[in-house]
Amino acid sequence: MKIYGLQKLTLLDYPGLVACTIFTGGCNFRCPFCHNALLVTRLEESKNGVMEEEEVLSFLKKRVGLLDGVCITGGEPLMQKDLTQFIEKVRLLGFKIKLDTNGSYPEKLKELLEKGLLDYVAMDIKNSPDRYAETCGLDIFNVEHIKESVEILKNSGVNHEFRTTVVKEFHDRKSFEDVGKWLSGEDKYYIQNFKDSGNLIKEGLRGFSKDELNEFLSVVKKFIPGAELREVE
Repeated sequence: MKIYGLQKLTLLDYPGLVACTIFTGGCNFRCPFCHNALLVTRLEESKNGVMEEEEVLSFLKKRVGLLDGVCITGGEPLMQKDLTQFIEKVRLLGFKIKLDTNGSYPEKLKELLEKGLLDYVAMDIKNSPDRYAETCGLDIFNVEHIKESVEILKNSGVNHEFRTTVVKEFHDRKSFEDVGKWLSGEDKYYIQNFKDSGNLIKEGLRGFSKDELNEFLSVVKKFIPGAELREVE
């Protein structure tokens, strides 16, 4: 498996653990607010920095006892054909695995969970079902795949969270009424404000004020009492 980026140390990406983060290349979404455009629409520009699997595994062997976990993000990691085999090698070194996913590959997600290869899953909920395609930057999208992944995680027994990055151009109060109802009863749901990373698919997008975010949070809390704002200044 080819790795398009490696953050050697993170105290934020894996809740409660000291970890590193591995970035895979390629994604089936084109979210206008994606902060990793180089890994989505401009992958050719990233090829000079590609790391081979063995190089990453060599790094991890040297970090045994120093790191607790490995976060795998993207792009969309579940697009990688050899992801299962890679995770198996990482787990043999004793690391816990956190997967970030957009939820559009439910069968692959289910396979990894059933094999006991995931310790934590963070799944993006892009928007309410009726605005999913628009928010993902697609003309047409079958949101049933997302709904299936949500149910798989709910019933997995594996620690997980759902999260939404909010953008003025795509989200409103109704978005969170619908998302709250959809994820009702879940323990962990986070609202994250959009921030311009300078590496976006589309320019000119805006986040919300803290007051607006708190209003959305109050809507969601009717259905998910433990919902929180994340990284909001």
